[in-house]
Amino acid sequence: MATTPNSRKSFIDSSIKLARQLGFHGLDLSWIFPESASDMGNLGIIYEGILLNEWRISINTEARNSGETPLLFTAAVSGSPQVNDSIYPIQSLTRNLDWINILEYGFYGPNWSPLETNSHAQLFDPVKQVSGSDGIIQWIQEGVPPHKIVFGIAFYGYAWRLNNTNIHGLRAPAMGKSDVYDNPWMRYDQIRDFIVQHRATTMYNATIVGDYCYSGNTWISYDDIQSVRTKVSYIKSRELLGYYAMDISGDTNWNSLLSHAASQEADGVTQGEIVSKKKKLNRLVIILIPIGALLILILLVFIIWYLRRRQVPKFQELERNKIGSKNKARKSGDNSNLQVFSFDEMKEATNNFSFENKVGEGGYGPVYEGKLKNGEKIAVKRLSETSSQGLEEFENEVILTAKLQHINLVKVVGFCIENEEKMLIYEYMPNKSLDYYIYNQVRRLVLNWEKRVQIIEGIIQGLLYLQEYSRLTIIHRDIKASNILLDLQMKPKISDFGMARMFKEDEVEANTNRIVGTMGYIPPEYAIEGRYSTKSDVFSFGVLLLQIISGKKNTCLYGPDDNLNLLEYAFEMWKDGKGMEFMDQSLDDTTHSCKLLKCMQIALLCVQNNPLDRPTMLEILSMFKNIENLLMNSPKRPAFSTRQDEDQVGNIPNGELDIDKATITQLVAR
Repeated sequence: MATTPNSRKSFIDSSIKLARQLGFHGLDLSWIFPESASDMGNLGIIYEGILLNEWRISINTEARNSGETPLLFTAAVSGSPQVNDSIYPIQSLTRNLDWINILEYGFYGPNWSPLETNSHAQLFDPVKQVSGSDGIIQWIQEGVPPHKIVFGIAFYGYAWRLNNTNIHGLRAPAMGKSDVYDNPWMRYDQIRDFIVQHRATTMYNATIVGDYCYSGNTWISYDDIQSVRTKVSYIKSRELLGYYAMDISGDTNWNSLLSHAASQEADGVTQGEIVSKKKKLNRLVIILIPIGALLILILLVFIIWYLRRRQVPKFQELERNKIGSKNKARKSGDNSNLQVFSFDEMKEATNNFSFENKVGEGGYGPVYEGKLKNGEKIAVKRLSETSSQGLEEFENEVILTAKLQHINLVKVVGFCIENEEKMLIYEYMPNKSLDYYIYNQVRRLVLNWEKRVQIIEGIIQGLLYLQEYSRLTIIHRDIKASNILLDLQMKPKISDFGMARMFKEDEVEANTNRIVGTMGYIPPEYAIEGRYSTKSDVFSFGVLLLQIISGKKNTCLYGPDDNLNLLEYAFEMWKDGKGMEFMDQSLDDTTHSCKLLKCMQIALLCVQNNPLDRPTMLEILSMFKNIENLLMNSPKRPAFSTRQDEDQVGNIPNGELDIDKATITQLVAR
């Protein structure tokens, strides 16, 4: 058919005619699973040279002749532009289609990956880079503009049968599909019914953005409300055209929970706005009721007056959470150094939060430079409506930083809670954050090796204080370059304690159902199982140390084939005796006692897969203090590696290293 002009024209005309007869708005091509490379090649030739172009021309011609709106012309394609050994004809798809529906789900399933559980529709994947985000990035890199991409969200899940009911995390051993259901494909309503009937345990993983539940030997991967909202937020941040839902029928029996969550996130509607609209609607109904309207209105007025009299100001509410009231914070007590500022004070200090005063933006919200009336410079972090952090993180940071005092920790001057505003006020760091320098080819030259050693030692001292020397044992859980701020002398200060958690005196490890932190910096036991300890921050420090000595990002792939993450690439270079090729070439350690290769080895020890193999911060400090003569172990292959260890060398003496042969509210973990 494709090689015969008359056959092509007949087929195209009949498809357009049928679409008009049935009242369709367009034509959607299903091009998801080409069976072989040759099929893909033939389709590429047809679409690129003949069929797709003629189809588009015919659709436009028919619309002009009929006076109708042109039919939409779209296609559903695989989550990745490369299938087997072939690549979709990107230019032809982009030129001729109104948009492209990309299936970012079905990555794993019990029928084709039966031996371990996994998230079938994960947005991120720090291990294998098989995820919705990875797929979208690949399509964009191949040349598809974001405004032509429609992201596919799955309103269904898959059910595995666990091999061992005591091991039920991501990538748990499995034996194919669950024996509870004949079909491992489960609609959302079936999954919800399963959770209720079997009292299943539900888990949300914020690192990969995906949900799963388990009961007995049944383990189900699916997307619940938070995952759907996060994906729609990701779609907006990427400026994609939109999203579509696969198997939306399974959502209707549960009051369209997923559909409502997606539409609210897409429209930017907050829960507060929804409540506000409902209240307005209720008041309107009351006004329209003729009988008893006056009595009801009087009653409402009385209730509102009574509640307002009893309402406790927000900062007094936080006082009960040990943040401290305005008066107590400015007087004596545990939080005597913590000030409470008014919104007007912050507005004046930041020149009405002007663009000129804005110095950055993070997950919490924008950060502004400000100046108090006494001339003190401050940094104001203002919670945005779309922030991934909330009141709990806000309270957490104020509570912890009020108790922690160290030269290598950023000092929190105070906070502001007024109306719907929440702000944290820090001491001002004039030299921004570490990532501002090390990732930039020009600015990194400001940080010679001597200054970077100073920064490394300062970070070690800060983490050592949190883990060993403060009254509390604090796990930061978000150590990364952007959270290391630099003062006037380029001395580092650890910031952003919103995700931090405090350990009790006898605690060494904790579990959480909600994984927080930054992908690429969190260790596998935390990303996969929700376990965190002091060794979690050691892992993050190891990643950061590799970045400091190399200037490389952990979001890129490296190696001859661009298939190695930062940790694995560093290990391969170190193992092959090419460690110096990994380094930032502007660094010179010849006149310094602290050597780059030693730092590289320490970093690789920190990012080992097993937390028991990683050194403590005390041991890391000892390594740096005795870096010239200390005998260190050879690191094992790092976490998130796709390769297996081929050999393990024993201890490597320092001489051989040069050739590189080898009091407050009790916080509950989330």
